[in-house]
This record gives sequence, structure tokens and C-alpha cells, in this order.
Amino acid sequence: MTKDQRYIFDQIASSWYHLRHHSIFTEELTSLSKRWQKGKLLNLGCGHGADFIPFKDSFELHGIDFSKGMVDMAVKYTAKYNFQSSILVADITELPYPDESFDWAISVATYHHIDNEPSRLKALKELYRVLKNNGEAFITVWNRYQPRFFLSKSDVLVPWRKKDNVLYRYYHLFSYYEMERLARNAGFKILSSAPENRFKLPFKLFSRNICLLLKK
Repeated sequence: MTKDQRYIFDQIASSWYHLRHHSIFTEELTSLSKRWQKGKLLNLGCGHGADFIPFKDSFELHGIDFSKGMVDMAVKYTAKYNFQSSILVADITELPYPDESFDWAISVATYHHIDNEPSRLKALKELYRVLKNNGEAFITVWNRYQPRFFLSKSDVLVPWRKKDNVLYRYYHLFSYYEMERLARNAGFKILSSAPENRFKLPFKLFSRNICLLLKK
């Protein structure tokens, strides 16, 4: 993720806080909170913090984001919803934690902002490193074959309008095969690879998101 992208997410952080105030993966994350029950959880690319909510009562919460603006919004969010978390400005390709620090991890819509494959693999290896043995991680990325991007290239710029200004966010659009391959190359076992719960068509190829549950 480049300095330009960091600047863009700093700029959109306050409007993101208001327009994306609640997680679109609440159903999936609530199910995971019941599966995992308790423990030390890392939220990679935590944004403004909405994905913490299903875990706030029973888990020790930690998060990172490369955007200081987003981290500032996450601190605001945790205060609003009255829960504790430790949130740092950091890069997911160089996590500031010792080996085997976390029982669980989530990463919603983060890895697709990394602009080259070696760095994507490095980020996944860093996640593998900081998870405890038998730890699990839930990751979502945008699907290459969703209808919106079906005729696009794998790397796209997606606009975010802020008043009279248009800011462009970088996305790498994954196929199921590509995301699964990277996860395995990082050392993970794939427990599930599926669309988001709200996707109801019988063929997962066209889902908006790819949702992986991984195990170390």
C-alpha cells in the first residue's frame, strides 16, 4: 500500500465513519465470536472499528490500520460504543507484534488494497507468524468476477466522492483460486472459502466478496 493510498484513506476517514458506520459482515463476525468464544483478537486493517462490535464483550481487542485518519475514527468509535481496544498505525506487511501473539484474527476488505503479489504474500505470512498454533483468521476481499467488475482488469481504481473532490482507492480483485493459493503459500489450511452470507445465488463465482476462514 503506497503513501498515496494512505493519504486517500486519511482524507476519506471521517466520511467513511458516517457512511459505513456498521459492518456489512455482522452476521459472519457474530458467528465467529460464538465459534471462538474468547481470546486475544487482532483486527487487520480495522478502519473505523465497526468490525470489533461482535467481539467487544468477550475478547481482548487489538487493531492496526495504515491510515492515521482511520485509526483516529476507530478510537472515536470505541468510545462511542464503550469498549476497550489497542489500535495502532501500522502496515500489515510488517506487523509490530511478537510471534504467536494472537488467538484469532479478522481482516475485512484489506488485502485487496495491497498493490503487488509479493507484498500480499508477505502480509499473509506476517498474519501466520503472529497467530498462535491452531489459531484461525477470517479474511474478506473483493471478487474479480462480481458483476460490477466482470469486464475489468484485476487492478482497478474505485472513486470516492468527497464534496467536489474525487479520490481513487486502489483495489486488486482476487479470484477464489488466487486468494486460496496465496493463503496456502503463506502456510494456512483453508477451513472454508465462500461468498458473503447475503449472497444467495447457487454459484459462488459471481459473489461480491470472497470470505476465507483459515487455520494455522
